[in-house]
Amino acid sequence: MARMTLSAGEARRVALAAQGLGGSREGTVSARSIHAAIARMGVLQIDSVNVFARSHYMPLFSRLGSYDPAALERVVFRRRKPTHVEYMAHEAAFMPVVDWPLWGFRRAAVRARSGRWGGWAADNAGVIDTVKAELAERGPLKPSEIISVERQARGGPWWDWDHVKRSLEYLWGIGEVAIAGRDGFERVYGLAEQVLPADVLFDVPQDDAIRELVRRASRAHGVATVADLDDYYRIRDQKAVRAAVDSLVDSGDLSPVAVEGWNRPAWIHREARVPRAISQTALLTPFDPVVWFRDRAERVFDFSYRIEIYVPGPKRQYGYYSLPLVVDDRIAGRLDLKADRASGTLRVQSAWWEHGGADPARVAAELRRATAWQGLGDITVSRWGNASDDLAAALGAQRHDHPNA
Repeated sequence: MARMTLSAGEARRVALAAQGLGGSREGTVSARSIHAAIARMGVLQIDSVNVFARSHYMPLFSRLGSYDPAALERVVFRRRKPTHVEYMAHEAAFMPVVDWPLWGFRRAAVRARSGRWGGWAADNAGVIDTVKAELAERGPLKPSEIISVERQARGGPWWDWDHVKRSLEYLWGIGEVAIAGRDGFERVYGLAEQVLPADVLFDVPQDDAIRELVRRASRAHGVATVADLDDYYRIRDQKAVRAAVDSLVDSGDLSPVAVEGWNRPAWIHREARVPRAISQTALLTPFDPVVWFRDRAERVFDFSYRIEIYVPGPKRQYGYYSLPLVVDDRIAGRLDLKADRASGTLRVQSAWWEHGGADPARVAAELRRATAWQGLGDITVSRWGNASDDLAAALGAQRHDHPNA
């Protein structure tokens, strides 16, 4: 049988359709549609930066349209019969609670790891046991509510964590503790058996788990290379991933495919669609699965993307936290947005076209949608970026000073 071939445009459309982009974004967003969107992605990466909206709220807006963020919180923070839980299923992310058994190999790796934790866990076994005992006695707690451990000086390469926070994070990494919810953005930790259903408290063997994760990653990507599949769940073992790919080819889940311009082997999932066209305008978070693997974003969309949060202002090329702009099947620009809640204004801090840009009226409509979703009223546009004048004109917006001026 001849190997299937895809043009570069077809590969883009396969990738976007597999992620649930390009569908209707009108009407009420139900809990069922939120569940379905997360299931399609597999994970919903969490990030604390809140310049426009925290990252985990954005993918649902990109795919489903305007929705009440509290609806997502009700889905992922259910205390009774939880359906989702946080774990390092890419980076820290929400994932279906039934996936907990797939991550036994990662929990074992955290326990065995000598790099990040060094000898701290061994040197502080008594502290860790004391924290566990308090959780057993009192139930899920925030770090600030732990009273049985004397607070230690903060500092060093631990994001200002003290011994209590380090203990809780270590216990979460090895699976003895799970996240029971959040108070604001602060995690609430409980023993795994306090938080999770008893029927998920086991480990799937590593080879079986990796095969299943690769199967899910291939479905979420539609078409992918080994590196893409390895990155999706941060397996970091391309040999094991390739073995899983071979098994999935044998089972009929994957088929080899040649993609124009990729210059490396690729596979397409048996459920992947190849739409003739995709009509959409959507903003993505920097941590959307479409772009979170920068090598794939460059290969699929010819989009070189780096976040400039840690770049000094005067040296930034595009802005503090620029959001990729998808128009139809291309990434057509990037917009650095800031929600100025004190004034009720969405500030477009910079706006840039990619690959010839897009119809400013379509982008303006998406910005108005984003403004309303965030409960803001006005939009202003800076003069930074080759798309800023076009968007200001399409919006009829006032201008504001360059943020790095």
